[in-house]
Amino acid sequence: MLDFLQYMPEVFTLWNFTILVLGTVGGLILGATPGLSPTMAVALLIPFTFHMQPTTGLILLGAAYTSTVAGGAVSAILLSIPGAPANIATTLDGNPLAKKGKATAALHYCFISSFIGGVIGVFILIFFTPTLSKWALGFGPSHLFWVAILGVTVIGSLGSGSVIKGLFSGFVGLWISTIGYDPVLGVERFNYTEHLAGGINIIAALVGLFAIPQVLSMVTPQTLPNGITKFAMESQSVVTSMMETIKRWKALIIGSVIGVVVGLIPGAGGQIAGLVAYDQTRKMSPNKEDFGKGEPAGVIAAESANNGMVGPSLVPLLTLSVPGSPTAAVLLGGLLIHGLFPGPSLFTDHAPVVWTFIDSLLVGQLLMCLFGIMISRYSRFVMDIPEFYMAAAITVLAVFGTYSVQNSFSDVFVMMTLGVTMFFASKIGFSPSPVVLGIILGPIAETNFLQGQLIGSVGEGTFNYFFSGTLNIVLIAIVVSSIIYSAYSELSTKKKS
Repeated sequence: MLDFLQYMPEVFTLWNFTILVLGTVGGLILGATPGLSPTMAVALLIPFTFHMQPTTGLILLGAAYTSTVAGGAVSAILLSIPGAPANIATTLDGNPLAKKGKATAALHYCFISSFIGGVIGVFILIFFTPTLSKWALGFGPSHLFWVAILGVTVIGSLGSGSVIKGLFSGFVGLWISTIGYDPVLGVERFNYTEHLAGGINIIAALVGLFAIPQVLSMVTPQTLPNGITKFAMESQSVVTSMMETIKRWKALIIGSVIGVVVGLIPGAGGQIAGLVAYDQTRKMSPNKEDFGKGEPAGVIAAESANNGMVGPSLVPLLTLSVPGSPTAAVLLGGLLIHGLFPGPSLFTDHAPVVWTFIDSLLVGQLLMCLFGIMISRYSRFVMDIPEFYMAAAITVLAVFGTYSVQNSFSDVFVMMTLGVTMFFASKIGFSPSPVVLGIILGPIAETNFLQGQLIGSVGEGTFNYFFSGTLNIVLIAIVVSSIIYSAYSELSTKKKS
């Protein structure tokens, strides 16, 4: 605690604070750009830190990490295009809110809940790092496999009203994730064309499945009832939004807790945190039927979760050199470049650097909230842009964002193909969310299952490896409970109707 307070003034030196502000604003802009994920944003900024002091360089990377996660919600809410995989769940209720004319309110919910979840996550990092690092180290392939399966259990309830269509979409996503090379044996699978030789990149799939159907819908003539062509934009004060957010404290708690837990699990990422938090909030809500139609609790749960995982994802990174998320893995490179080697001695040998960096994450959460709310007031201008111009702008951003990931035109081709296919599939009730979730969870489940098989085959056996041990049993119980509760909720809904 004394170390945490001792180095706080370092954050507010002129140069460090200027970099923190620039990193936060830049991160919000990068995060709102479809295709530019937090991982890519941090990676792009690493070269700029080469000639900075280690503390200043880490402040820049930390600010970008924090703000891009929240910034991705801007395009998710206004355009129904998640800026990053972590914002997939935000589109489910964020965009319907915007279509009701409540875009400003939706963005307020997003940034306020992101701030609350993010602050909780950073405090977890500050006070519980030594204890939780040992717990994070206990996660092996079997545990990560069950975490991925837990994510699979929410597929049926995402996006579409039909569980069957949701499950089918999820299984299509799982199949798409197998295209390319076997992650353990390196064997080619489903490489029907040279464009698929390296598999399907998650950013290409994300942009294609969400952005291209939006573009095609914008340029397709549509007949609206009663001659209505535009909805009225409603303004809402920040104080009202804060009260509305706090009133939904259950969603805040569920999102923050799940964000913290998932952040501690090495390799899980904000996308799982957001989706699981959204699903659990919906299940525990007395108004389940409102989710997917513009329910603020859906936005609050998703955004408090994906920001709540930022701080905890650094716990295994700083103490064990084990990144808790893909972006944390890039941050590890930033640490090593400046001669900082994560481990138990990092907090003693380089205390000024580490504690100033952690303090900057806390201040960065506040700046992210303030600048995000400032951006929110201009949301009406985005919503008022004529659809043909918006379609052209989204297309340019989609192509640019997809190509920039790997400098590959094959990714652009895959993105367009998936997008056009999704456009026609959406006409018959299919949703992109389960497909993307399947693509994300497929490699996690498959890689850890294959690794678990290899470990089990030379030890106690594959079955015992996956089904024994306290942590495995707890995770299996959660998975089974999730499935049973989903089935019960579905049957109850059918009986009421």
